[in-house]
Amino acid sequence: MSSTESVDLPATERTQSAPVPWTAVSIVLVGAFMAILDGFIVIVAGPSIQAGLKASAGQLQWILAGYQLTYAVLLITGGRLGDLFGRRRMFVAGMATFTVASVACAAAPTTVVLIVARLVQGLGAAVMLPQVFAVLTVLVPAGNRHRVFGVLGVVMGVATISGQLVGGLLIGADLFGSTWRPVFWINVPIGVATIWLAAQRLPESRATGARKLDVPGVLLLSLALFLLVFPLIQGRQDGWPTWTWICLAGSGFTFAIFVVIEQRIGVAGGDPLVRVSLFRTRSFGVGILLILAIFTVVTSYYLMLSISLQDGLGLSALKAGRVYTPAAVMFFSFSMIASRLVPRHGRRVLEIGAVILVAGYAATAIVLLGGAPFTPASVIPTLMLQSIGGGLLITPAMNVVLARIAPGDAGIASGVLSTAQQIGGALGVAAIGAVFFAAFGHPTADRAHAAGRALAMASVGTMAAAIVATVLVHLLPGGRSD
Repeated sequence: MSSTESVDLPATERTQSAPVPWTAVSIVLVGAFMAILDGFIVIVAGPSIQAGLKASAGQLQWILAGYQLTYAVLLITGGRLGDLFGRRRMFVAGMATFTVASVACAAAPTTVVLIVARLVQGLGAAVMLPQVFAVLTVLVPAGNRHRVFGVLGVVMGVATISGQLVGGLLIGADLFGSTWRPVFWINVPIGVATIWLAAQRLPESRATGARKLDVPGVLLLSLALFLLVFPLIQGRQDGWPTWTWICLAGSGFTFAIFVVIEQRIGVAGGDPLVRVSLFRTRSFGVGILLILAIFTVVTSYYLMLSISLQDGLGLSALKAGRVYTPAAVMFFSFSMIASRLVPRHGRRVLEIGAVILVAGYAATAIVLLGGAPFTPASVIPTLMLQSIGGGLLITPAMNVVLARIAPGDAGIASGVLSTAQQIGGALGVAAIGAVFFAAFGHPTADRAHAAGRALAMASVGTMAAAIVATVLVHLLPGGRSD
């Protein structure tokens, strides 16, 4: 297939027997891996960055969070740009921005330069990632989509879990005395190769009938998301002052205005940034809430686990990463199993996965609150149980959200999906983080005991979010094709 062909075919033309275009799929999966990995790999590098650039605690917070902020705020706009101007074009543009920003991060001489580069890096990821979901939705035949989304789920899960392992390896190697800088340099050769391959081998597609960018919608939605995400990132560190609650209330008000305006544009026959009618499709509306609940669990839990292992047990980043490895293997294995089971058993696979996920967090809390010492050996089995449930739930959930979306709406739907992931992550870090740090406190003696208790309380919090996810799974359409 030529790289200039349009592939926005009606769903009936993408037959279940058509082959999967694995070359194109592999190219965009690299983009997904890089965008997600970069959100986690820098966590390990934080202490080295702070020491090397003499950054304050507040500056370090923004080195870590600046990426997440622009990433979350601009994902929906990034998805819409793909619909309008071509998903391959926007994927390449996003990857190029991400790669150039990675060079700036790696070479940053000061903290301010690094913060700005991280903001731009998040912008590149926000343009790039929605195209991944959109390309898979448009290119992959319906009958094979569960399998391909299974692979995507594996890629995203491995990127989440392996970020700290890869970061630990790079920092521990201290290549040429560069300490933390390789965590950014590693993006450059991969990014350049992916840009070249995408330009050569990735088919172009765009939404038929899309006319222009809804600039008022972009501005209103960006403001609403900023007012939501910024206090979630900064609020806990600042003790949740009054301004955080004002921002959150302002976000709700701005979202309401955005919905009213988008409905009016749609009724008038215009081209809204988000078609509100998408949320009336049960698989999409409930599915977005499910993704929000799932990523409230996933992102926050692995951050708290990392702190527990490194600050509580005194493990190096590399040794802490090894604790995740058995869980990563389980997630990989059961994500692939889920991709084969869902076409035959439908929602039942997600229901079982959600219950196992709840059981995994409950088991961790019971082990740590029941008197067992906090050691890698005590939590690795329960982490593996969590990952079995996550593999059966997270991977097919993403396919459920996009299953009934028309090709013309693939970009914007993908942007909404990606935004739900980021908001869920920020919400989880704020809420579960508050529980964790209240329990961890400032231990001076038995840090391992304090970290174990804090992780147990975080497990209780994530279990509650996983229960919400379980309820939402039962509200999804029940057919095998969903």
